[in-house]
Amino acid sequence: MEQVTDRELTTVTGERIRVPDPERLVHLQFRRFAGCPICNLHLRSIAQRHDEITAAGIREVVFFHSPADDLRPHTADLPFATVADPDKRYYREFGVESSPRAVLDPRAWGTILRGVVTTARGRFRAPALRQPGGRLGLPADFLIDPSGRVVAAKYGEHADDQWSVDELLSHARD
Repeated sequence: MEQVTDRELTTVTGERIRVPDPERLVHLQFRRFAGCPICNLHLRSIAQRHDEITAAGIREVVFFHSPADDLRPHTADLPFATVADPDKRYYREFGVESSPRAVLDPRAWGTILRGVVTTARGRFRAPALRQPGGRLGLPADFLIDPSGRVVAAKYGEHADDQWSVDELLSHARD
């Protein structure tokens, strides 16, 4: 995708947001499901550096393929917008896929284990056993400028293949 058309999204808290944002870059993240241990670890790294991301002129918007009611308890303390997309409308529009390689790729195993242990220790709320959108989603990242142009994109090859905060900030500087 090279250009994003103007749209209004409703977050799980009911906030309405514009994408693209007329005043700043938007980092669209496509995550997996509510309570995903890998996603929890990744989003905490984003939350820890949220002030730095905001200072770089970036607005975070995170999609999950879970219903809003399932998502709210997992994302209530995050300092950025989360959007429920249980029908995967935006996932399809942006070409974000699901695949068994999401969790079968050995490069994801360490983070899967760390996320499961962290969840078992009570740091994160455990995901529901049944995930309507499945458990095999792949992540994706898009950086969109105020005109709607996609200035950088990454389609993950496995469940833990997304931009780090440093990579995001580097794309924003470019």
